[in-house]
Amino acid sequence: MSIHIIRKDTVFQPDSSRVIARFLFSSEERSTLLIERILGLSEQEQNQELSNVFRKYAKRHRNILRIFERHFNKLAHILDKMNITAHSLSTTQKMLIGSYFTMEYSIEAAAFFNPSIVEDPDQSRIGFGEKRVILSFRATGEGHISSIVFRSAIIDQNNTINVEPPGRMLDAPEHVRNHVYKKDTFLAKLGEMQNMETAAYAVIEGKLTKTFTYEELKRYVDETRKEVPTTQSSQVLLREVMWLASSHYEMDFSLDTDISERVIFPIADTEKRGIEDARFVKFTSESNETIYYATYTAYDGMSILPKLLMTRDFYHFKVLPIHGEIAQNKGMALFPRKINGKYAMLCRIDGVNNYIAFSDNISIWRDAVMIQSPKYPWEFVQIGNCGSPLETEAGWLVLTHGVGPMREYVLGASLFAIDNPEMEIGRLSQPLLLPNRKEREGYVPNVVYSCGALIHNGNLIIPYAMSDYASTYAAVDLAELLAELTSSAISAV
Repeated sequence: MSIHIIRKDTVFQPDSSRVIARFLFSSEERSTLLIERILGLSEQEQNQELSNVFRKYAKRHRNILRIFERHFNKLAHILDKMNITAHSLSTTQKMLIGSYFTMEYSIEAAAFFNPSIVEDPDQSRIGFGEKRVILSFRATGEGHISSIVFRSAIIDQNNTINVEPPGRMLDAPEHVRNHVYKKDTFLAKLGEMQNMETAAYAVIEGKLTKTFTYEELKRYVDETRKEVPTTQSSQVLLREVMWLASSHYEMDFSLDTDISERVIFPIADTEKRGIEDARFVKFTSESNETIYYATYTAYDGMSILPKLLMTRDFYHFKVLPIHGEIAQNKGMALFPRKINGKYAMLCRIDGVNNYIAFSDNISIWRDAVMIQSPKYPWEFVQIGNCGSPLETEAGWLVLTHGVGPMREYVLGASLFAIDNPEMEIGRLSQPLLLPNRKEREGYVPNVVYSCGALIHNGNLIIPYAMSDYASTYAAVDLAELLAELTSSAISAV
């Protein structure tokens, strides 16, 4: 295979010093005792303890008082049961209580992997042949909880990615807002997840209005629990109702944050054990508007739910689940534009083969057609995409991952027709990239994996993970790759 691959020396390593402040809560009983102990301190002791906290942590977090206040406000239901009003407490008492219900979490301590790359909305202040890009990573910390983090960088004429130094004041979203739901689409998604033949379903269906908020739904569920027999099937359905509802939300980051300081950490119940493998794509609409989408997998410890993240500026994000019969597995990747008037998505609904789906609605996907199955020994176990397709003059270029003997993950490449991406034009018969001696050791050995690449100055820039621990990138001459793919199509005829 006459394709030259240039591995770069840059390595994106986990950094245990990058921490966020999370809400810490165990139980109502323990929380009540803790608050009583804090309020039992003298005023001087309270002031001293809060001063100690500031001295240790104020320089590690942006506006730590705001964090303590936010976490204190989450305890309103506990304070109500203790017959304590917020107005009756001093600012010191509120902040001190908030500090006891806060913990630092090292988001990258375990791994920094599965990267994707997109062009930055801001292309000002760059030189000739350069491009500003945004890299996203799956960062994993204690308990293997995954989040999405970003880095800003500039690719120069020589395909060197110059990463801007990351900020140190990591920040969770400043505001999180719940979604307004439509009854018909909400019940349709619920029907894909649960058996509707329960007494609880009939009652909750009758209570739902045409549109409703999360808080209204919560009230309907509480009322339904009191009205129907406590059967296992009804309880499961009501839990699933709240689980599904919590998966829609919007979030805003403070405008004074650097992109490297914005952390998309699990918020909804559907993703409490992790946000996995975000595949970002710069999408251009038919009216030439740009919006950035990312498909990712939400994991709650037992079930997965494909979800869609969208943003225009990387400050404001909207999150919603992907509906439809095919939205049941990992690895969905959106095309960067509509094809023949429809959204198009790569997916792997059976865990083995590559499929393509089309839809009029970006969040509802019903039918899929298989376009690839394992063909070569290095992909016999399964084949899947490694991010959104890239449009070239020869066709849609799709990076793939193949799994072979010893569960070794390698990268391949395929080419599909521009106007009919169901048609495969060519596929590499040998892997494009295999784990070398340095890359094969890690949390999950023998794995190279990517969630998205980018074309720059006639080269394919591929950021990729090394054995689910750290990440690096490589550059491939695009003309050589396309020539190999088109020649493979000729030889196959």
